[in-house]
Amino acid sequence: MFYVYIIYSSSCDKFYVGHSDNPQRRLLEHNSGKTDRFTGKYSDWKLQAIFEAGANRAEAMASERFIKKQKSRKFIQLLIDKHTLLDGKLAQLVRVPHVRD
Repeated sequence: MFYVYIIYSSSCDKFYVGHSDNPQRRLLEHNSGKTDRFTGKYSDWKLQAIFEAGANRAEAMASERFIKKQKSRKFIQLLIDKHTLLDGKLAQLVRVPHVRD
Protein backbone atom coordinates (compact mmCIF):
# COMPACT_ATOMS: atom_id res chain seq x y z
CA MET A 1 0.00 0.00 0.00
CA PHE A 2 1.19 3.50 -0.81
CA TYR A 3 0.21 6.63 1.05
CA VAL A 4 0.06 10.37 0.51
CA TYR A 5 1.13 12.29 3.60
CA ILE A 6 1.11 15.91 4.69
CA ILE A 7 3.71 17.27 7.11
CA TYR A 8 4.11 20.71 8.63
CA SER A 9 7.09 22.68 9.95
CA SER A 10 6.32 25.43 12.44
CA SER A 11 9.79 26.97 12.06
CA CYS A 12 9.18 27.79 8.39
CA ASP A 13 5.36 27.74 8.59
CA LYS A 14 5.11 25.47 5.54
CA PHE A 15 3.35 22.28 4.56
CA TYR A 16 4.89 19.52 2.48
CA VAL A 17 2.98 16.85 0.55
CA GLY A 18 4.69 13.58 -0.32
CA HIS A 19 4.06 9.90 -0.95
CA SER A 20 5.60 6.77 0.50
CA ASP A 21 4.98 3.13 1.30
CA ASN A 22 6.07 3.93 4.88
CA PRO A 23 5.13 7.49 5.95
CA GLN A 24 6.55 7.12 9.49
CA ARG A 25 9.99 6.19 8.14
CA ARG A 26 9.77 8.95 5.57
CA LEU A 27 9.01 11.51 8.31
CA LEU A 28 12.22 10.46 10.09
CA GLU A 29 14.11 10.95 6.83
CA HIS A 30 12.65 14.44 6.37
CA ASN A 31 13.68 15.38 9.91
CA SER A 32 17.19 13.96 9.46
CA GLY A 33 17.88 16.64 6.82
CA LYS A 34 19.71 14.27 4.48
CA THR A 35 17.19 13.29 1.84
CA ASP A 36 15.33 16.32 0.56
CA ARG A 37 16.40 19.80 -0.51
CA PHE A 38 13.14 21.45 0.61
CA THR A 39 12.47 19.67 3.89
CA GLY A 40 16.13 19.12 4.75
CA LYS A 41 16.52 22.75 5.83
CA TYR A 42 14.29 22.16 8.86
CA SER A 43 14.05 19.35 11.40
CA ASP A 44 10.74 20.00 13.11
CA TRP A 45 8.36 18.35 10.63
CA LYS A 46 5.17 16.93 12.17
CA LEU A 47 2.79 14.53 10.50
CA GLN A 48 -0.57 16.19 9.88
CA ALA A 49 -2.43 13.61 7.76
CA ILE A 50 -1.97 10.28 6.00
CA PHE A 51 -4.17 8.92 3.21
CA GLU A 52 -4.16 5.50 1.59
CA ALA A 53 -3.52 6.29 -2.06
CA GLY A 54 -3.43 2.92 -3.79
CA ALA A 55 -1.59 -0.32 -4.30
CA ASN A 56 1.22 1.13 -6.40
CA ARG A 57 3.51 4.15 -6.50
CA ALA A 58 1.93 5.53 -9.69
CA GLU A 59 -1.46 5.96 -8.00
CA ALA A 60 0.14 7.71 -5.02
CA MET A 61 2.20 9.99 -7.27
CA ALA A 62 -0.91 11.00 -9.23
CA SER A 63 -2.72 11.99 -6.03
CA GLU A 64 0.32 13.83 -4.69
CA ARG A 65 0.73 15.69 -7.99
CA PHE A 66 -2.94 16.70 -7.99
CA ILE A 67 -2.68 18.15 -4.47
CA LYS A 68 0.53 20.02 -5.28
CA LYS A 69 -0.91 21.46 -8.52
CA GLN A 70 -3.62 23.20 -6.50
CA LYS A 71 -0.88 25.45 -5.05
CA SER A 72 -3.19 26.25 -2.17
CA ARG A 73 -2.44 26.30 1.53
CA LYS A 74 -6.17 26.55 2.21
CA PHE A 75 -6.76 23.37 0.16
CA ILE A 76 -4.12 21.51 2.18
CA GLN A 77 -5.67 22.73 5.44
CA LEU A 78 -9.03 21.38 4.26
CA LEU A 79 -7.42 18.00 3.57
CA ILE A 80 -5.95 17.94 7.07
CA ASP A 81 -9.36 18.63 8.63
CA LYS A 82 -10.78 15.21 9.49
CA HIS A 83 -14.32 16.49 8.89
CA THR A 84 -13.66 17.33 5.22
CA LEU A 85 -15.35 14.90 2.84
CA LEU A 86 -13.12 14.04 -0.09
CA ASP A 87 -14.69 14.03 -3.55
CA GLY A 88 -13.71 14.41 -7.17
CA LYS A 89 -10.17 13.27 -7.94
CA LEU A 90 -9.47 12.83 -4.22
CA ALA A 91 -12.44 10.52 -3.60
CA GLN A 92 -10.24 7.41 -3.87
CA LEU A 93 -8.07 8.55 -0.96
CA VAL A 94 -8.88 6.88 2.36
CA ARG A 95 -7.98 8.81 5.51
CA VAL A 96 -5.76 6.79 7.86
CA PRO A 97 -6.67 7.42 11.51
CA HIS A 98 -5.56 10.96 12.19
CA VAL A 99 -2.10 11.42 13.68
CA ARG A 100 -1.59 14.17 16.26
CA ASP A 101 0.98 14.84 18.98
